Amino acid sequence: MSADAKRRRTCNKEVGSIPVVQMSSTTAITAAKRAVGKLKPENTAFLLCDIQERFRPLIYRGETIVRTAQYMTSVAKALEIPVVASQQYTKVFGPTVADCFADVNDLKTTPTFEKKLFSMCVEDLNEHLKGLKRSSFVLFGIEAHVCVQQTALDLLEQGHDVHIIADGVSSQQSYDREIALQRMSQAGAWLTTAQSAAFMLMQSADHPNFKAVSKLTVEHMKLPNEFNHAEKD
Repeated sequence: MSADAKRRRTCNKEVGSIPVVQMSSTTAITAAKRAVGKLKPENTAFLLCDIQERFRPLIYRGETIVRTAQYMTSVAKALEIPVVASQQYTKVFGPTVADCFADVNDLKTTPTFEKKLFSMCVEDLNEHLKGLKRSSFVLFGIEAHVCVQQTALDLLEQGHDVHIIADGVSSQQSYDREIALQRMSQAGAWLTTAQSAAFMLMQSADHPNFKAVSKLTVEHMKLPNEFNHAEKD
């Protein structure tokens, strides 16, 4: 066989190698699906970061943060999504604000982890998350530029999808919050809103809990959301 014939034969084998093409296409499609950041209840957990009594009067748009947290924990309950909370040095900063839950009994049964590390990702909380076997984490709480941001970066480093509830995170200073949102987005976190996340998790009006979540949304929308008026400040 001539050298040219051998080259043509080799070329034909490479071009006709269907498994290679299929693997390449499958990989590309999988990557594309992951890149859009969809949320599914079976893969998702909610993380409530350090919304504690001592911080409540100090945080920019603090009451909106508490109201948004209550909406998110109520949505989680309706959709059977696990909620995990953290508290930063409880002895100094106090317990989680009870108003973060519509039912105080839900606060009592929520796994809550004490920490001094700024990130939520302390050893015992990490072990708990591993047990949940979730790959997407919806994060809300305070402060955006410290504990929330460091939690987001740690989770991203671990290979998880991270979704930041923009109307559910804040800092004592608005500029710190603004830069933190940019920083987390640049690192690969998805910025979203409480309502957007809730309805993405349901995907359809045919969802069995659509009416329950819609009712929660209507009630939540009746409450002031100070971020809607931020441009007037």
